[in-house]
This record gives sequence, structure tokens and C-alpha cells, in this order.
Amino acid sequence: MKSPVVKRSIVVAGHKTSVSLEEAFWNGMKEISGLRNMTLSELVGEIDSNRQQGNLSSAIRLFVLDYFRTRAMPAAAPDAPRPQA
Repeated sequence: MKSPVVKRSIVVAGHKTSVSLEEAFWNGMKEISGLRNMTLSELVGEIDSNRQQGNLSSAIRLFVLDYFRTRAMPAAAPDAPRPQA
């Protein structure tokens, strides 16, 4: 299933910027911002202010990945067999 990159404009800290992300990441951002009772702009502003390096799109992808990875960890059994390569 292909998820094309979508370029969208968003206001971050009062400045309009464009961010290119796959649809899955936009959907993840919407879910996270809803759970945190924030707007997408507020969440992107938080991510932007906390990033150490790289561009904003990459920082957002890493944030969304980390968010859902962290949520999935408690659900995984500690002694569950690992898939073999």
C-alpha cells in the first residue's frame, strides 16, 4: 500500500511553513494532538522547539514513530518470541 508524501502548510509559532509527510504520519499527528487536547499547530510547534537537528518533517516522523512505539511496548509480552530474520 503506497502512502504518497503530502505537502501541507501549517502555522508554527505564528509563522506559516510547509511540511511534507506521508498520510500515515499526518493521521498519527491528528490522533496524538487529539489525545493531548492540542491543535496540530501546537503539537508541531512543540516538536519543532524540541528537535535537536534535521528538518521539521524528519523530526515529526521520528516523534510519531517514538510515540506509537512507546505505546506499543507495554502491550508486548516480555518473554514473547522474537521473529527470526
